[in-house]
Amino acid sequence: MVEQTSRVSQIHLALRRAIIEQALEPGAKLPEDTIGEQFHVSRTIARRALELLAAEELVEFRPNRGASVVSPTLEQAHDLFAARIDIERIVARRVCGKLSKADVARLNKHVANEELALRHNRPDYIRLAAYFHVLLAELSDSPQLLRYITQLVWRSALVLRLHGRPRWHTCNVQEHLDLIAALEAGDKSRTDRLLTAHLESVLTRALEGGTIEGEPKLGEVLSRYSSQSAISKVEATNRKRHGAIHSAVSASAGRRRMQREAS
Repeated sequence: MVEQTSRVSQIHLALRRAIIEQALEPGAKLPEDTIGEQFHVSRTIARRALELLAAEELVEFRPNRGASVVSPTLEQAHDLFAARIDIERIVARRVCGKLSKADVARLNKHVANEELALRHNRPDYIRLAAYFHVLLAELSDSPQLLRYITQLVWRSALVLRLHGRPRWHTCNVQEHLDLIAALEAGDKSRTDRLLTAHLESVLTRALEGGTIEGEPKLGEVLSRYSSQSAISKVEATNRKRHGAIHSAVSASAGRRRMQREAS
């Protein structure tokens, strides 16, 4: 049972990464037998992994048609970003002026990785750019906000792939750096303006009816993400991410207590 659960988690994470990195396109069919064959598991285990993705609203099941990557409409895209702006403003207010030097260093290191991925046109750039916002949510000390932001951010990556125009993301790195500086300085007004402008500009730059060309074959995509090295990397990233979440929440809560006691 433990081994089955582990395999379900591995496949879930590998497929999620393939979706977020846009190797699997919106609307792409995800047959359980094909996934099972590629990952060397039963259809039952493949379906459980797909059900986890469906709970994250990255995959949908349709009667007599099986599972496929969700394909949000343009109207849903605008609603999604409106919700993100509202919730991320709450996150920013909680974080603004409360970042430690370690927090700032962590954020800057992440943005440096974003820039490197962008410079080399690596497929993980989209995931890294999106995860910047998840990192901010981790520093808010709110597991609930973190859950909301994580789901919204991953769905945003799908939206931008489906409706975005080429090179919509070229300004993100500097916008992230500017946001870090405002958060570190404790400038709530500037932080709110920068965050709102950042997300609205992504929406404006991206959601202009982009098109998807040359959808790759499912087997070719899964072969890249089902390799042991890819799965191990995904597992390591997941363990690190969850460890970072708990560490960030615990450390930040401790800093808050120390600040209150000192005052």
